[in-house]
Amino acid sequence: MSRTIQVTFDAHDPRAQSRFWAAALGYAIPGPPGVEVPEGGDPLAAWDEFLTRIGVPEDQHNSRSAIEDPDGDGPRVFFQQVPEDKVAKNRVHLDVRAAPGLEGDDRMAALEAECERLVGLGARRLRRVEPEPPIEAGFIVMADPEDNEFCLD
Repeated sequence: MSRTIQVTFDAHDPRAQSRFWAAALGYAIPGPPGVEVPEGGDPLAAWDEFLTRIGVPEDQHNSRSAIEDPDGDGPRVFFQQVPEDKVAKNRVHLDVRAAPGLEGDDRMAALEAECERLVGLGARRLRRVEPEPPIEAGFIVMADPEDNEFCLD
């Protein structure tokens, strides 16, 4: 029997990370249990109201956050607040599939366009790896706002 997974990131600012990754992946920030967030409403504001109502101190409101695939296909991504800084390269990273089915110049142009969009959201470009057929299709290595590496693939 297979299992579903949740990808968890340690973070200084879980809410900022959830906003970045929701925009990067086309995911949604879910509202609190039993709360219907209106179309265009801010789910994080709904969380603040919910957490206050159940007695969670305000200084703990940003201790965790999550995003979910609105289609239900991809894994849930969870962000948990930790005090320590990131000190080394990730041993596991996300590959964001930004150019499925494309090859060569078309692929790299699509990756560059996505790179530019994500830089506008707060990511940082680290390096580009050129295509070297037949093994390497080319990709761009990036870092999210808290310096977690990921690839545009």
